[in-house]
Amino acid sequence: MPVKRTIMVVGGGVIGLTTAYALIQAGHSVTLVERDQDVGIQASFGNGGQLSYRYVKPLADAGIPLEALSWMFQSESPISLKLRLDWHQWRWLADFLLACNARTNRANTTRLLQLALQGQQALHQWRQEGLADFLWRQPGKLVVYRNAHKFSKAAGAVSNPQQERVLTPRECAEVEPAFAGLAPALAGGIFSPDDEVADCYLFCQALLKALQQSPEFQLVTGEATFEEGGAERCRVRIDGVPQQTDVVVLAAGLASRSMMQPLGRTLPLYGLKGYSLTVEADPAVLPDVSVTDYDNRVVYARLGRRLRVAAMVDIGALDASLDPRRIAGLKRLAEETLPAAGPYGSAATWAGMRPATPTGVPLVERTQWRNLLLNVGHGALGFTLSCGSALTIRDLVEGMTP
Repeated sequence: MPVKRTIMVVGGGVIGLTTAYALIQAGHSVTLVERDQDVGIQASFGNGGQLSYRYVKPLADAGIPLEALSWMFQSESPISLKLRLDWHQWRWLADFLLACNARTNRANTTRLLQLALQGQQALHQWRQEGLADFLWRQPGKLVVYRNAHKFSKAAGAVSNPQQERVLTPRECAEVEPAFAGLAPALAGGIFSPDDEVADCYLFCQALLKALQQSPEFQLVTGEATFEEGGAERCRVRIDGVPQQTDVVVLAAGLASRSMMQPLGRTLPLYGLKGYSLTVEADPAVLPDVSVTDYDNRVVYARLGRRLRVAAMVDIGALDASLDPRRIAGLKRLAEETLPAAGPYGSAATWAGMRPATPTGVPLVERTQWRNLLLNVGHGALGFTLSCGSALTIRDLVEGMTP
């Protein structure tokens, strides 16, 4: 029988909330610490809405460095890089380049796929157990390719034709008629019928509502800080006040990096800034299937009566402030690709800093401090990997010696 523990989870985004939920279900007592006045309002708030369990390839891959060089000279490139006099940025980029090879990408994709599929099973179970609605659907995901070489490479990597169907441009239009106008520009597509969509912010709210029904859970608003506690343990303070807890799980996104510095550990996290639009539209004109325009790195997902359009990776951005140029470019691309879902001029806009490791594989692990676990670095796949990561943390907690 697992030992019941008091656990403090630091961070109230989708990673921290799923972690808290898995630990409560396992019979532990959990305190969730969030510095903002609401949960899920940072990187979790306006993400693409895709639960793309079958498509979890890391950004670091063979050919990406050369492709990124070409993007640097395009005004509306999917990925932008702003170099800074920042040792951490250069170290992250160096490790990223080391991971840009086919062998490393295959190995990391396998690790992410295992985590994603484990999480998919957990999410289905949680929904069946009564988690409140968060606009979940399972329409499948279509990844369309404009470049023939990229499409050929992706099609050649398909290992399970039942789960990933290789399609012609005409078949892509049949799978999602809303994108039929794009067919002449396509080389082909890959359709994953079991992939899902949902509103990540509403998912966070549903988790919080379920957690608050447990007497073993409490939500604390405040600033958490770490310090050495002796005996290979770390100590936590909230707004300067020492806290007593058996275990600490750090799940504070990009802020986790600065939180670990007093302990002398530098986490290999960097903020990949992304953007999204949310458009109110007539459901009759919205796509049913979620679609990824691979070459432009743009995702389209219907969330109820709204369309979520998310895109871009800015490496070197300092904060999550909106860049009017990037937002304008995203609106133009959405207007060209799916004009019926507009008008995009009135769309709600969002930007967020997604905490990523150079390899794309999150840090879900023990640390040198016996009472401290990490659950950070999920990048753009936070929603997809959150439930699987939470179960991993649960298992690590239950494997701890008393």
